[in-house]
Amino acid sequence: MKKIFALCLISAQLFAQKAPKNIIFLIGDGMGVSQIYAGLTANRGHLNLERIKVIGFHKNQASNNYITDSAAGATAFATGKQTYNGAIGLDSLKVPSTTLLEMAEKKGLATGLVSTCDITDATPSSFIAHQRTRSMHEEIAGDFLKTDIDVVIGGGRKYFEKRKDGLNLLDSLRQKGYQVHSDLTLDGVNKGKLVALYAEENPIKVMEGRGDALLYSSKKSLEILSQNKKGFFVMIEGSQIDWGGHANDADYIVTEMVDFDKSIGFALDFAAKNKETLVVITADHETGGFALMGGNMKTGEVKGAFTTKGHTGQMIPVFAFGPGSEAFAGIYNNYDIFTKIKQALQLGQK
Repeated sequence: MKKIFALCLISAQLFAQKAPKNIIFLIGDGMGVSQIYAGLTANRGHLNLERIKVIGFHKNQASNNYITDSAAGATAFATGKQTYNGAIGLDSLKVPSTTLLEMAEKKGLATGLVSTCDITDATPSSFIAHQRTRSMHEEIAGDFLKTDIDVVIGGGRKYFEKRKDGLNLLDSLRQKGYQVHSDLTLDGVNKGKLVALYAEENPIKVMEGRGDALLYSSKKSLEILSQNKKGFFVMIEGSQIDWGGHANDADYIVTEMVDFDKSIGFALDFAAKNKETLVVITADHETGGFALMGGNMKTGEVKGAFTTKGHTGQMIPVFAFGPGSEAFAGIYNNYDIFTKIKQALQLGQK
C-alpha cells in the first residue's frame, strides 16, 4: 500500500511540474471580487470559477497613475512592462514591446483573440498592436495585418472596412488567406485562418439579445486553434462587465459576469480533458467601486451600490487551473502575469 501511495504521489508531482502546451487567458474587464460574488449570487449561488483551487491577487497601477486603465493593464499582461494609461503594446517610454501573442507566433503556436467589444479596443489590441494611444482604432486595425494571428472574433468591423484612408483591410485579410465573416454563422468553419467581426462597432449587451455569442466564439476559437500540434495561445475577453460598472448598473454587471463564466466553464472542461492546457483568469482592474448591499442566493437578487463611474485601485483576483497553475498563487504585480505565462509556455527559448 505504501508503495502504491508513493507512486501516486510521484505521478501527481510530475503532472504538477509538467509545462502546458496551450494557454487560455480569460480577462473579465472591470471584474473585481464584488462583480464575481454578484454574478455568483445572481446565478443562484454558484459559478464555474469555484472549481479553481489556485487563486492569487495582482497589483495593477499604471506607470503614471495609481489607477490603471484597460490599455495599460492589458499591455502589462501582454508585454511584462508597466506603462502609462492609454498605451497599446508600448512601454512607459513609448517603445514597442514584444507581446505574448507575438512570442507564441514566433514559436509556431496558433494564436487567437476573442472579445465582446470592438476587437481594436484596449484589451485585445494590447496583445497584437503597438500604438501610442488606445483611440487610434484604424492604426490598431492596420497592425492586425502585420501578424499571422489565426483567429479573431469580436466587433469593430468599421475600423477595417470603412476607414478614413479608403482602404478595405478585410479585402487585405482575404488576400492573406483569411476566411472573413461579418456574423457568427461559423458552423461550417472548422479549420484555417478566421476573422469574424460580427458588429460594426461593439456587440450589444446580453440584456439586449447577444445570447451566447461569447461562449460560441470561445468554442469556435478552440476548435480551430487546438489543431496546431505545437499548441496555442488565446485571449478571451468578457468586455462588458466593465461597461456595467461605468454605467453603475448592477443588472448589467451580473448578466455579463454570468455570461463570461460560461466561457470559463468551457475552458475548464477543455483543460480538464486535454491535460496540457493552462487556464488563467483575471481582470485588468475593477470598475465602479461596486459594493454588495444585499442579495438572495435562492432568488438571484443582487442589490448594489457604487462609489464612482470610473475604475478603482483594488487588487484583482487571479485564478489558474491546469499544469503550471501553482505559479499564480500569492500576491504580485500585474506585469508578473506576463512572466508567469511566458515561463509556462517556455516562450523566447529555442
